[in-house]
Order: sequence, then structure tokens, then C-alpha cells
Amino acid sequence: MAEKKVTLKLENVSKSFAKVENDEVTHALNAIDMELKSGEFISLVGPSGCGKSTILRLVAGLITPTTGKITVDGKEILEPSPERGMVFQKPTLFPWLTVEKNIAFSLKMQGKLKGNEEKVERMLKVIGLESFREDYPGQLSGGMAQRVALVRSLINEPDILLLDEPLGALDAFTRMNMQDEILKIWQERGQLAIMVTHDVDEAIYMGTRVIVMDANPGRVVADIKIDEEYPRDRSSAAFVEYRNEILNRLHFGGNK
Repeated sequence: MAEKKVTLKLENVSKSFAKVENDEVTHALNAIDMELKSGEFISLVGPSGCGKSTILRLVAGLITPTTGKITVDGKEILEPSPERGMVFQKPTLFPWLTVEKNIAFSLKMQGKLKGNEEKVERMLKVIGLESFREDYPGQLSGGMAQRVALVRSLINEPDILLLDEPLGALDAFTRMNMQDEILKIWQERGQLAIMVTHDVDEAIYMGTRVIVMDANPGRVVADIKIDEEYPRDRSSAAFVEYRNEILNRLHFGGNK
């Protein structure tokens, strides 16, 4: 388990974006209140435009709230930090570095690579790309590149792991394997993980809580605790019940 325990709070957080060309304002988020802690795996689901990814970018420190504040253990988030690792929908790899060197990059920059080479080896094994270690991003398929981007963030062992649909580009078999690997690493570390997904089954399979959102403006309509042990049975009666509840919430939110 992770030694450091953190509490993330979003207090009355709203975010608006202005369009320069026509002076229109888009209200991406409205009055979001959340308290999330280490050891939780939070799944964010909802229709496109409800602000799921905006929440991740706010927590990452890539953008700031229009109103309200976001804190970690009482300290306001004002800029990015290696303590909050983010994996984007599309892989963001250094094209001039090999797969192995991309994964090892942050450890090298922090002066932590020496003595931690086994971490790089483990990550290569997790994503099944040991034989591609000397390849460059331009030689990889989209799914392979996304796997590299995912473990490049996992290797840093951040206090808060932010996942913006990280498995969307993977085939079904690889996706399910990666779900289990992410859960394994999360359980070992005990950090806070927040994942955006459009896959309701994935949200239930991985999450300790599923937060359901609606759009115009982005807001929380349900916070559902998933009270099931890992690994979870996708065909169990409890799983199906959670699925139906979330789908009903999404339908209700979308047609309100």
C-alpha cells in the first residue's frame, strides 16, 4: 500500500469556457462538490460534454476553476505536479525515444532510474511489449502506443492517478487484461485513482464508486458505491443490478 494518504476535495467548483469568435460561454461544470481519498477508485461516467475530462484536467492542474477551489490535504492545486499522474485518451509519447526509454524517462529525469531498472522491465511485461523495447512510437500501433503511455504514468507511482479513457483504443482482450493490471497496481499502491470512461461495465468492474454526471451544465446526478470484492464477476446478479441502476441514471439525466 502507498505510504502517503491524501484527501482530494472539490468545493463548489465551476468551470466555464468562452468562445472568442462569438462571445458565447460554455458552462462545462457547475457547483461540483466531491471528497475523494486514497484507496478509492473513482469511475466518472456520463454523456459527452458533461465535464468528466474537465474534472481530470482541473485536478491535474492543467486548468483552473472559474469558481470554487480544489485542494489536496488542504493545499490548493494551482499547477501540475508529478504527484498527480495523468494518462490521456491519446498517447503522448516522445517520438525520438524508444519504448523502453519512454517508460523510463520520468525516472531518469528524477535521478531514480539507477536501481529501479526492474520497474521498467515489469512495465514492459505488463503491456506485453518486451520484444518492442527498441522500437520507436512511430513503429507502434495506436493500441500499443497507448499501453506505453499508460505504464509510463503508472511507473511514477503518483499519489493521484488520473485516467482519461486510457483503454479506449485497445482490443477487447487486451483491454480486460489492462483493467486487471491497473487494478493490481492500484491495490498495491493504495493511491487514489480517478478514471473517465464511457463503458459502464468497465466503470463497475474497476470502481469503488461510480459518479454519474449529466450535461448542460456538467453536474453530478448520482454517486454510487460499488460494494463488491475484487475480482468482480461481470455476470453476477449484483453486477447486473449496478449496471441497470447506472443506465437508468444516465437515461434519466439525458432526458430530464
